[in-house]
Amino acid sequence: MVGICSRTFSKTLLKTAISGLARTLSPPVSRIQVRSVMANSAFKKIQIQRDDTAFDAYVVGKEDAPGIVVLQEWWGIDFEIKNHALKISQFDSGYKALIPDLYRGKVGLEVAEAQHLMDSLDWQGAVNDIRASVNWLKANGSQKVGVTGFCMGGALSIASSVLIPEVDAAVAFYGVPSSELADLAHAKAPVQAHFGELDSNVGFSDVTAAKALEEKLKASGVPYEVHIYQGNGHAFMNRSPEGVKRRKGMGMADEDEAAVELAWSRFRSWMSRYLSP
Repeated sequence: MVGICSRTFSKTLLKTAISGLARTLSPPVSRIQVRSVMANSAFKKIQIQRDDTAFDAYVVGKEDAPGIVVLQEWWGIDFEIKNHALKISQFDSGYKALIPDLYRGKVGLEVAEAQHLMDSLDWQGAVNDIRASVNWLKANGSQKVGVTGFCMGGALSIASSVLIPEVDAAVAFYGVPSSELADLAHAKAPVQAHFGELDSNVGFSDVTAAKALEEKLKASGVPYEVHIYQGNGHAFMNRSPEGVKRRKGMGMADEDEAAVELAWSRFRSWMSRYLSP
């Protein structure tokens, strides 16, 4: 099923949806533990300055290739988002992928940790980090730059299409920003979005949110696509051995390699169309 979508919701609704997912998918934990980002030799660690602050980012891929900012799930910069960025950097003729550290070095390893980190996020500050990341790529050899993300990062990707004029294309996976953050009827960059039919995260990444997103993007006038994958739940793109184990531990046992490959093929087509020189 293909549609075009846009769903807005309040920050309170976002927290309610995520909290409900946390309660449903994981037992409570007695304390919040936050770990530092693990090193990965495939990535170059850089520091990006914006306004009166600086943040770390991780870069992988070809020099002078089109750039793609890759945005984390609510976990932070963990193995899965680095797997995605590495994969993206190797698509087609190659991309330069950059992951900005929106959590400033913190990673949640359990649901309650991740929820705590996301609840504490300054979303407008995150948008400013993303804009600085886009501009860093453009200043360092990438003529065009797209933004993609997953879950929390998916919502921020769509917000970037509205709030960051330097963005040339966006691809979002299962996440829609609140209307308080971005009016999606004013999107300025082409948007492609992917959702699982069985996603129960109401108002954030369920089918209703996807269809509402469609209406907003239709009003914006930008090119858009929204794809809904039958029989798939939230975070269905996480297919690394660690990611599969974590999803199963959270009660999400769906495994659909065909859907994952189809989503990646659509991603490649979209980014190639809008980021090629």
